[in-house]
Amino acid sequence: MDKKNNSSEEKREKEFLREIEKKEKRRIKAQGRKNRSIWMGFGLFGVIGWSVMIPTIIGIGIGLWADRKWPGQISWTLTFLFLGIALGCWNAWYWVQKERKVIEKERDEEE
Repeated sequence: MDKKNNSSEEKREKEFLREIEKKEKRRIKAQGRKNRSIWMGFGLFGVIGWSVMIPTIIGIGIGLWADRKWPGQISWTLTFLFLGIALGCWNAWYWVQKERKVIEKERDEEE
């Protein structure tokens, strides 16, 4: 009976130590990530902003050129402006999804 109690007690101790080790690793990792997360957030805002802005400006440029080349009832500038915004939003969505997958992967590795 004593051997059985000792083995179950040892199992509980080992489980307790594993849990403490896991929490400590998570805490240390979070401390290292504290400053990075702020800058990563600002960086992600920048990526999202530029990924929308660049296609929009390119769309406006193409639209202005097309309006001069082929004037008509259709405003090519507005058409390409909307296409640029749509492409930019899709591009921003892509970057946000990519970052979300990285965060989820890190979270899964911690558990």
